[in-house]
Amino acid sequence: DGYQVTGKLFGAPISVTGEIVFQTGMVGYPESLTDPSYCKQILVLTYPLIGNYGIPKEELDEFGIIKGLESNKIHAAALIVDDLCNEFSHWNAAKSLSVWLTENNVPGIDTRELTKRIREKGCMKAKVIVNNDNPSSIPFIDIGSEDLVEMVSVKEPKVYNADGQINIVAVDCGIKYNQIRCLIARGARVKVVPWNYALDSSEFDGLFLSNGPGDPVRCQSTISNIRQILNETSPKPVFGICLGHQLMSLAVGGKIVKMRYGNRGHNQPCIHHETGRCFITTQNHGYAVDNVQSLKDWSSLFTNANDDTNEGIVHNHLPFFSVQFHPEHKGGPQDLEQLFDEFLSIVRDHKSGKDYSELSAKTRLHRRFLTNQDGNKAKTNAKKVLLLGSGGLSIGQAGEFDYSGSQAIKALKEEGIYTILVNPNIATVQTSKGLADKVYFLPITPPYVSQIIKSERPDGILLSFGGQTALNCGVALKESGILDEYNIEVLGTSVDSIICTEDRLKFAKKLEEINEYVAPSKVAYTIDQATAAGDELGYPVLVRAAFALGGLGSGFAENKQEMISVAKSAFAHTKQLLIDKSLRGWKEIEYEVVRDAYDNCITVCNMENVDPLGIHTGESIVVAPSQTLTNEEYNRLRSVAIKTIRHLGVVGECNIQYAVDPTSDK
Repeated sequence: DGYQVTGKLFGAPISVTGEIVFQTGMVGYPESLTDPSYCKQILVLTYPLIGNYGIPKEELDEFGIIKGLESNKIHAAALIVDDLCNEFSHWNAAKSLSVWLTENNVPGIDTRELTKRIREKGCMKAKVIVNNDNPSSIPFIDIGSEDLVEMVSVKEPKVYNADGQINIVAVDCGIKYNQIRCLIARGARVKVVPWNYALDSSEFDGLFLSNGPGDPVRCQSTISNIRQILNETSPKPVFGICLGHQLMSLAVGGKIVKMRYGNRGHNQPCIHHETGRCFITTQNHGYAVDNVQSLKDWSSLFTNANDDTNEGIVHNHLPFFSVQFHPEHKGGPQDLEQLFDEFLSIVRDHKSGKDYSELSAKTRLHRRFLTNQDGNKAKTNAKKVLLLGSGGLSIGQAGEFDYSGSQAIKALKEEGIYTILVNPNIATVQTSKGLADKVYFLPITPPYVSQIIKSERPDGILLSFGGQTALNCGVALKESGILDEYNIEVLGTSVDSIICTEDRLKFAKKLEEINEYVAPSKVAYTIDQATAAGDELGYPVLVRAAFALGGLGSGFAENKQEMISVAKSAFAHTKQLLIDKSLRGWKEIEYEVVRDAYDNCITVCNMENVDPLGIHTGESIVVAPSQTLTNEEYNRLRSVAIKTIRHLGVVGECNIQYAVDPTSDK
């Protein structure tokens, strides 16, 4: 459109041309740059600081696939960022982003001014002109008129995991490495074939259609080949992703539209039609399937919650389905990698001879996504609710609980529920006039709260909006029988779940049940047990108090004498200690996770402590989001957080803290 902007050069000093697009992911720049779907595109990253964790060493996994990348080279024409970081910080980094771009002959520019322009005008032709190059010598190109799929596809078939139990043919229109990994990790033998390969169903048990760049209409031979397979009398299962989704849609009579600026990022919400469940997805596409309702025997599978574009189709009876987003992630969230589980399960069942009535992808995905939670638990008949408030400002019950408690009161009022607040701190938002229907300025202790319960007779109680003090009070009320005596419903996280998160031994056992682990540890109820635990684990150790406000009384012990001193101090605040093998010096990472009664889960954000583990979080500087986690680490911890909150049965918000070794992937 004639607009020009000047930036600072890094990477290769060459001029290039292509289509300019933007992407909103916070991590995963090595994966994005090597994604073939970005072929000939000038990629603008909206996250401001790029390059923090460098570029990983080029190592092969057990299947001969390069780790940490999505192909064997950079496919983007150029990279545009706001703030380039050359001083990377990660144990597995081999080089800086700038050096890597230079090696791959790709220029980079230090400016982010273009994002708003693309939002307003849409994706468009663009070029990067370096130094004194003549702009007219670098013509604009229309990548939609180029055969990009042919450029990025393999030229000859290649087999991965030759000993796999089921045969999958993957049509390579620009396949990402992690799609291959997701298939072979589930026991498949994968034959990757060129985009225009003549498909023969006798060669495979299931057919996979990959992602890729450009306009899908240009892949007519692929569309024809797919149509032939779908129209067979006894068809085999077919699964498509991104461009593969568009190609399948065209093969059954669908239409494609070019989007204004596309969806590219790691945080796109998609709604599953049959269940209404929402999933956070990775996306990278500039075209979308349109008018799905006109397709006979097909239904929409997912819809984008932001712009209502189609995100998947599924056959009403046969084992065919496809999605616009990237369930294989890399980068991005791993929530829907389970689509590979379902696809290969259908393939195995088809191979074993099961009837098509048992192979419907639509039915099986509906069953898979049905929440295991009782929807009635998301509702309450309570008309009067007691909320234990945030209390005094200190570590463990500080300002964030005043905020969350205030929001809870507003939500209760919207539902027409009479709200009683207990909070001794007059200098809080939640005690302001007009919020709660009634406020008791009393300490949040079992005796006082019990008296309020006897006087007010509430139907329900909320325990998770007051920090550690409110949690401890709720546990005591349950154990004393007050809640049962007055038939009070605990709304949100149950007392049993609270105890599992606060009792260090129960918490460790709960994590073991889902194959997630805490540091090597022992539980102690006496000084002698604490010193014995220290001797067995080996000093130094971390002594942590259960059910304690802000870790009150916890600390490190370098030897037996220090253990006795720390344990005595901690036992003044709790009856149980957890003695951990010291991880002092490791990174400390936190995730804020929310789960509702329908089992929908999101991570609101993650944070990284500037100080290493050993400085209490409440006394440390914390940066949100994390700055030195790769995409693999970021999303692995995200997945563990969601798995943990589900297993513990938390309903509402919780904070999960991790220790991350700065010298390995532990």
